[in-house]
Amino acid sequence: MKRVVVGLSGGVDSSVTAYLLKEQGYDVIGLFMRNWNDASVTLEDECPWIEDSADALLIAEKLGIPFQVIDMSDSYKERIVDYMFKEYEQGRTPNPDVLCNREIKFDLFLKTALELGADYVATGHYARKTSFINEEGKEIFQLLKGSDNNKDQSYFLCQLSQDQLSKALFPIGDIEKPEVRRIAKEQGLITADKKDSQGLCFIGKVSLPEFLQQQLKAKKGQILEVAKDWKGYQRDIPLFNNKYEALEFEAKGFSYASVDGQVVGEHQGAHFFTRGQRKGLGVGGKVEALFVIDTDVEENIIYTGQGTNHPGLLKKALFIKEDEIHWVREDLALQEGETLEVQARIRYRQPLQTAILHKAKEGLYVEFLNPQSAITQGQFCAYYINEELVGSGVINY
Repeated sequence: MKRVVVGLSGGVDSSVTAYLLKEQGYDVIGLFMRNWNDASVTLEDECPWIEDSADALLIAEKLGIPFQVIDMSDSYKERIVDYMFKEYEQGRTPNPDVLCNREIKFDLFLKTALELGADYVATGHYARKTSFINEEGKEIFQLLKGSDNNKDQSYFLCQLSQDQLSKALFPIGDIEKPEVRRIAKEQGLITADKKDSQGLCFIGKVSLPEFLQQQLKAKKGQILEVAKDWKGYQRDIPLFNNKYEALEFEAKGFSYASVDGQVVGEHQGAHFFTRGQRKGLGVGGKVEALFVIDTDVEENIIYTGQGTNHPGLLKKALFIKEDEIHWVREDLALQEGETLEVQARIRYRQPLQTAILHKAKEGLYVEFLNPQSAITQGQFCAYYINEELVGSGVINY
């Protein structure tokens, strides 16, 4: 019997994951990861991990599997929370869920599982894994989208390596969410009707401004509105010596100065806002909704524009630095000068977009067929070929 350690989170997805593995004859152990202790920034009345760990224990007892709680809060703070603060301080918007999978679930948690004699770790992600043997006789693992298009979570796993994938199981990846709930109800699992968790990975639903204000000080600044017909949007396209210069020009987008907009409000710190953000600006009386089109943390200015089609929101290319390019499929990694047509997304749930990857000496350009809204520094761009997620990278600009 192969041994599998399941990350039991106290939700329905991980509960059904554990049940299915037991049915398939695996030796299953349930582990609950306690990653957060501070209830002061959560929006619930009490810290959600207490209730969640109790539910996880009840599921383990129902399934008759060993269970324990492991405290990873120090590592979580160091690897995820401190990184988030640093990124926001620099005006970038990190994705903690992607980081949590790379740094916690499939690194620290995986190492703990292996110490317990596990062959695999399993999570309740809506994603699939398969493999094939290449010409050299090596097994190549493939990360595929979940069968349920509404719940596909492959994007959150976009930073996994071949080694991490080799030890991972995603038992509900080919099942749709209503079926998962049906199985849970049929088996009398108490999580059958439990709401899906929201908010930061393992912290729960938090007030992000309050959370960030633990370390980032509030600092009053101006909100400027840039008109759709701002003269900078009619810029001349220079002559380029090569394709990379053209891509660089496109990826850099527009830069603004305080004289380019009209003061429409005040904010409490540019580092609390992100490109594409609509809520929290506190500016009314506009014909169309106001969106953040850029932030300047040095000058502490937020630039905004009206409407979803504001030119300041749209770009056709982005750039990923060399040391932030990641290939799930290392055998497909591009060499300098090579290109690859892919389907890409710049945020979770975004429909896949046709794009071409261009490998330059300094990094990777992603050129989209159609302009993309709110390409945001610090977020992850993931690229797919058909159903398979082949790589990703942190958006530099």
